[in-house]
Amino acid sequence: MRVTRLRVYPVKSFAGEDVDSAAVNPWGLDQDRRWALVDSDGKALTARQHNHLLGLSAHALSETAVRLSDRDGSSITVDMADGGDTIEVSLDGQGTALAARGDVNAWLSERVGLDARLVWQSDPTVRPIDPDDGGQPGEVMSLADGGPLLLASEASLRKLDEWTDADAAPLDMIRFRPNVIIDDLEPFVEESWTSVTIGDVRFRVTMICDRCVMTTIEPSTLERGKEPIRTLAQHRQRDHKTWFGIRLTPLDGGSIHVGDAIEATASEVSQPAAG
Repeated sequence: MRVTRLRVYPVKSFAGEDVDSAAVNPWGLDQDRRWALVDSDGKALTARQHNHLLGLSAHALSETAVRLSDRDGSSITVDMADGGDTIEVSLDGQGTALAARGDVNAWLSERVGLDARLVWQSDPTVRPIDPDDGGQPGEVMSLADGGPLLLASEASLRKLDEWTDADAAPLDMIRFRPNVIIDDLEPFVEESWTSVTIGDVRFRVTMICDRCVMTTIEPSTLERGKEPIRTLAQHRQRDHKTWFGIRLTPLDGGSIHVGDAIEATASEVSQPAAG
């Protein structure tokens, strides 16, 4: 098994980008989900409710700086090294974050269609992984949902495509917003893993990932449909949730690369039953 793609998402709920390699921190991949949008009350704005956020992209320029772009070619850059206001945010376990300057927020608000503020997680060591998501004491994460990294398998996606309506276009893996994509040969075998080593970096598997309506947004058109949730509900349902991919927590620092070999340790665990 090997890594076929690596992706980071500098701003939560924005489009991601492929990278050839990424540094691994305790809270996730370098430049992954350290930024997010909130409304005037500090509540997170995500593509679950505002699918057009996926039409915006972000490219990290440094730990503190990011360039935001829309699909019309307009862009704006912000660097939190210049400072920002500390505001309260409703991002589970985060508490506060630094807000970007006014012109950045105005640029975003115009494109989002409501009062939006860009915030930055200045200290990524303060947000714990929820124990309900498999977190252990001392483990931390970025502004991502559930865990520091998400791994998905091409074999599992192929099986999902086989289950889906034959007239439907193949599903794009980007729908699932993984950080690590692998070329596993057996569908869903990753759900039996307890630990994974990518290159020289070890990870603990915290849980199988339950999927939300964000996966039903087609990345190129931003239109919502019924897939893959409809098919996942038929074949991958358990506890009234649907499942695809696994969440990882780093045990080591280092870097991972496209092409890295993967070793996994498995145990006997129950997998989501077919619905």
